[in-house]
Amino acid sequence: MSTLNGKVAIVTGAGRGIGKEICLYLAKEGASIVVNDLGGARDGSGGGRVADEVVQEIKELGSEAVANYDSVSTVEGGNNIFQSAIDAFEGVDILINNAGILRDRTLYNMEESDWDAIMEVHLKGHYNCTRPLVRHIRDTNRMNCRIINMSSVSGLFGNFGQVNYGAAKAGIAGFTRSLALEVAKYKCTVNTISPGAATRLTIDLIEAAGRKYDENDWTQGPEQIAPVVVWLCTEAANEITSQIIHSQGGILGIMQQPAIIKSYTTDDLWTLEQLDQLIPELVESKKYHDEEVAEKGAPKKV
Repeated sequence: MSTLNGKVAIVTGAGRGIGKEICLYLAKEGASIVVNDLGGARDGSGGGRVADEVVQEIKELGSEAVANYDSVSTVEGGNNIFQSAIDAFEGVDILINNAGILRDRTLYNMEESDWDAIMEVHLKGHYNCTRPLVRHIRDTNRMNCRIINMSSVSGLFGNFGQVNYGAAKAGIAGFTRSLALEVAKYKCTVNTISPGAATRLTIDLIEAAGRKYDENDWTQGPEQIAPVVVWLCTEAANEITSQIIHSQGGILGIMQQPAIIKSYTTDDLWTLEQLDQLIPELVESKKYHDEEVAEKGAPKKV
């Protein structure tokens, strides 16, 4: 029996790349799906009906699906996406916040419109699409739902020329941690994915960095993200929440969360002389901590 029979999923940004692969994997596991995609260019401009093609593929796999073409960047769009699921399937169990665009520039060259567009699609988009589901969960006492949010190594590690994108993606990790606390009483899990894959948003960046793109190499493609996301939607993941799961280059991992790794206390206000000594000691402690984490986090063959 498929693991997600009877479940209803919304996947945003699902017309291509990671979103499409997630939809197809969900379909194979029996879920009914709202395929949302504005169908625009990678900078968010324009529109199209690429979601229809994914819907057709899902139906060919034997699952049910409907298309939605709203933008995640507005409250109205988020409400419409959710309503598409209610109209077609009378409920929602799974939300995959995957929609994204790029407006890469250094801060020196970045216009306000570049900043705002990224925040509207990525960070506010998570709010716009998640709030209707959270209200549905609370108002109907719907249990055991799943919310999966897409962050990025650009936000978790940093990346040159992506201060807008990195800020939004780091914010998504914080959004996840807080939301996981709010919906825990309904046994709803909320997790973050840190994905790395060659898609239309990233192929030229990969090649510009001097790495060769091979469409037949699954460790480069978006298909490696899909089973990880779908597993987090199954009953096996009932106790997994507020985590950052990393999937990139054929590597599956879990990321550490913000934590104090060494600290001091005092009875009086800190003096500059004390800080001359203590802050370098703290930085040195973090260096050793980072080295230990890097060693422990190195991938092990399975």
